[in-house]
Amino acid sequence: MQLSTGTRLGIYEIVAAIGAGGMGEVYEARDTRLGRSVALKVIRTELLKQDSSSQRFEREARLLASLNHPRIAAIHGFEESGGTQFLVLEYVPGPTMAERLKRGPLPVREAMLVGQQIAEALEAAHARGIIHRDLKPANIKLSDDGKVKVLDFGLAKSIEPRPSACNDDTSATMTQELTREMTVLGTAAYMSPEQACGKELDSRTDIWSFGCVLYEALTGKQAFRGATATEILAAVLEREPDWRALPSATPAAVQVLLKRCLRKDPNSRLRDIGDARIELEDALAAPASSDSKPAAITRRTLIGTLAGATVGAAATGVFAVSRWRGEAPRKLTQIAIATPDTGVFDPSFASRIGISPEGTRIGFSTNVPGAQTFYLRSLAELEAKRIKEINGGSAFFSPDLHWFGYLTPGNQTISKMALTGGAPVALCTVDNFNGATWADNDVIYLVDACPGGLMSIPAAGGKPKVVAAIDFEKGERLHKFPCALPGSRAVLMTVSTADTATFDDARIVGVSTETGRKKILIEGGTHPRYSPSGHLLYARDGKILAVRFDASRLEVRGQPFTALEGVLMSRNTGAANFDVSASGDLAYVPGVCDGGARTLVWVNRDGTAEPVSLAPKSYLHPRLSPDGRRLAIEVEGPSHDLYIYDFDRGVLANITTDGVSHWPVWSPDGAEIAYRSGPMMRFTMWRVPADRSRGPQQLPGVGVMQNAESWSPDGRSIAYTTQAPGVPPSIMVAHLDANGHADLFDKEKAPEGSPKFSPDGRWLAYCSNESGKPQVYVKAFPGPGAKIQISNDGGTDPVWRRDGAEIYFRNGDSMMAVPVAIRGAFSLGRPQELWKGRYSHGMSSSCGQPGATSSNYDVTADGKRFLMIRDEDQDKATSTQIVVVQGWADELNHLSAKA
Repeated sequence: MQLSTGTRLGIYEIVAAIGAGGMGEVYEARDTRLGRSVALKVIRTELLKQDSSSQRFEREARLLASLNHPRIAAIHGFEESGGTQFLVLEYVPGPTMAERLKRGPLPVREAMLVGQQIAEALEAAHARGIIHRDLKPANIKLSDDGKVKVLDFGLAKSIEPRPSACNDDTSATMTQELTREMTVLGTAAYMSPEQACGKELDSRTDIWSFGCVLYEALTGKQAFRGATATEILAAVLEREPDWRALPSATPAAVQVLLKRCLRKDPNSRLRDIGDARIELEDALAAPASSDSKPAAITRRTLIGTLAGATVGAAATGVFAVSRWRGEAPRKLTQIAIATPDTGVFDPSFASRIGISPEGTRIGFSTNVPGAQTFYLRSLAELEAKRIKEINGGSAFFSPDLHWFGYLTPGNQTISKMALTGGAPVALCTVDNFNGATWADNDVIYLVDACPGGLMSIPAAGGKPKVVAAIDFEKGERLHKFPCALPGSRAVLMTVSTADTATFDDARIVGVSTETGRKKILIEGGTHPRYSPSGHLLYARDGKILAVRFDASRLEVRGQPFTALEGVLMSRNTGAANFDVSASGDLAYVPGVCDGGARTLVWVNRDGTAEPVSLAPKSYLHPRLSPDGRRLAIEVEGPSHDLYIYDFDRGVLANITTDGVSHWPVWSPDGAEIAYRSGPMMRFTMWRVPADRSRGPQQLPGVGVMQNAESWSPDGRSIAYTTQAPGVPPSIMVAHLDANGHADLFDKEKAPEGSPKFSPDGRWLAYCSNESGKPQVYVKAFPGPGAKIQISNDGGTDPVWRRDGAEIYFRNGDSMMAVPVAIRGAFSLGRPQELWKGRYSHGMSSSCGQPGATSSNYDVTADGKRFLMIRDEDQDKATSTQIVVVQGWADELNHLSAKA
């Protein structure tokens, strides 16, 4: 309905038509009662033809009327006259941004000022839970004095038709209804991808539209263009703006801000419009720059965790001094990368992340209960690529950018793979793995045993050779985390000693690759890395510390300073999840330092919990004695030892003191403890009297990594897992007779673990990954016989009730139980969940290989109480994010100058 000048709608007299949009016509009018100019938006009748739509729209208008901000055009009311419904709005004189842009783009500084004010308006609305949904130049008024007013906040919400969700057939189109109802040719260019797909919206849709508006203000062109709505939306969904169209004088921070606003995945987009306002304020406050050189970027948002972000970038610095083989220096830029799927980072024995020398690729592995997954992510791509041939492990890159190396968990093989893809190339097998680094001379330096010294192999593969042996006489316990220095003449590494309580107290040493001589550089730190800025970096208490370092002389100069806080690491293992590239870029996993504060908890069958009166320590693998009066348990750290706790006396006493003992197993009579230990630089099985009346004795067994798990009821055999080089972990049975031989229990080539004898000794429960997913099985002992699957949808860590009436196992956070009859014919009931709770899972016998964990709980003889371990840092000490800081070397120089 067109209204002519002089027409009255109640007390409002039409002065002139202003324009028309998808919702209706807009008029300048005079409020005859108050004598002021107003704008009337007359709503198209068909949009409010249902009472519910009218009521919904009125409620929305009331909410929007509560907005009171100088950058937002006010709503005075929603009224009706003669069957015509209309909004009474603040009248804002002056042209719209759309009208101004017809003359060309705004000057860079003016565009930034306009963008800052738009961001202020959006920030105020978002704080009230209101989103605009139709931000575009036509809804932005520019006054002659440079002030901005944003119009039409959220007014389309209550009457906006929703297109169907995007799919292959509709992703580049809109429904005819939406095209007809919303006049989309003017607004499609500003719709976020999720809005175009009809998905639920939040404030991030406004951030997208803000990016489109700011881009257009700077370039005079729409970020996404096309002759039809279909072509425009295809560009929105599938293409990037022409970033080359931005004026050369656009500050680098603003360029990055635009890219963050216009990421198609809302989870990857700038999270808060207030951050956009701050970036623009900082850019405006920076010294003016010439057309040929971007203005300096502020540091406001750098060097910290991106809480809640997934994939995105925020530039906040100056040009970095470091270069990679003649490339232009990098601007200080922060990028956050979300872990794919449901994977998380958690404290482990090794870092889960590596960055390539030129800083453009990240290799990382994530963990889910019972499994690890490896990914390679190029910063030029939006998604990480899963490398299916690799089940996890740590990545290290070749200096020539052709390869990356990794450990294959399960078969203990160091391999390499071309960055362009292809089959893995095996380089060598190891007893254990404590890190590797690829030097400039095409030699890989690694620690291949636990404990073990620094070794080397040619990058083409071969048998490891000793570079620097571990010196037990001088108190050295472990070598870890090697990092080759430029020129390949020396390697940094972590060394723990007999006095090391946690890896916060370990040493950073430099090792000559020619002589093997070691030089102590830092007392009190772990996980060294070299920065091309001339700094030695290391981790301590969840922080990255830095100190000036002469790599050619192996000399530390000056005092260390804190370069970054909030890095995921473990005091007990010394692994810190960060790496630095030869180009001076940093990659790290944000998080906290896992201090290993774990408590023992009794959990009833209904899930109720009661703590055990033991002080928090880094407990692992609790095992109740046959009479239930004592507890054998491992306490981890740089030194792993076993203890026995007497429940009646409340005394916790050492049973081993060698610092490398794991996984206690009671003998059937409760007189002895079997365990694994590595005093001979490889894990073998040992036995010791529970009263320590004599020293440890080695048990028979074969395999490189022997892990005792269960003592047969007759005391004659021990079921254990073993890790032979190049093959997955297998279940073996060692016979404790005079012959001392060992037999392979199962010939499956899949990873197996956690074998447990039934109370009558006729059955063995265990976990296997033969189906591609860890499941619990039972098989007759010693065989032959059928293999019976116990779990239904995944399971690990089986434990028998002492009378054989139930088998318990874990499926993620669920404790499961299966009724069992072992007398006569073997029979099973249906698996059922007893309770669900967040309790620690066991450590793997082979670097996280699925199906090879050892149960991290035990059960009382009657099956009524479960002894669990609660990790006090479990929720805090995990992360689902990687942060990459480009130009990090320059930031270190700035921080060093202030230290």
